[in-house]
Amino acid sequence: MKDNDIEEKIEEYKKNEKVKAMLESNKVEAERLLEDKDKMERFLSRLERKLAKIPLAGKYLKDVPVLISLVRAYINKEYTDLPIGSIIAVVSALIYLFSPIDLIPDFIPGVGYLDDAAVIGMCYKLVHDDVEEYKSWRAMRINSNK
Repeated sequence: MKDNDIEEKIEEYKKNEKVKAMLESNKVEAERLLEDKDKMERFLSRLERKLAKIPLAGKYLKDVPVLISLVRAYINKEYTDLPIGSIIAVVSALIYLFSPIDLIPDFIPGVGYLDDAAVIGMCYKLVHDDVEEYKSWRAMRINSNK
């Protein structure tokens, strides 16, 4: 599948009501995880291991490590300058990415991660400004430690 075809499919899935419903359905689980720092850390660690195994993750799921970092900083109370709705949306999207129940099973070569990329893309669109502020904060923090 060509890059243009993949990008068109991802945009199509972003508009899909089932994808939106899946993201919405994870809000309760996201809130539960946010209440337990240890469970959240275990979840994020498992997600990082899964992400390392996803082929072509770099291009279409490139923002996932930043989202994981944002959640870690939030639960460690290092960075809390974002609305609770944004952190819940991010955790909901990460739950979808980690979940074995997808609209398109992950094991299907070439297209198995399209729905995951669409959910992450939809989430990123919703929380873009918050993530950009976090990235600026993180960059300033790193630079001040040099």
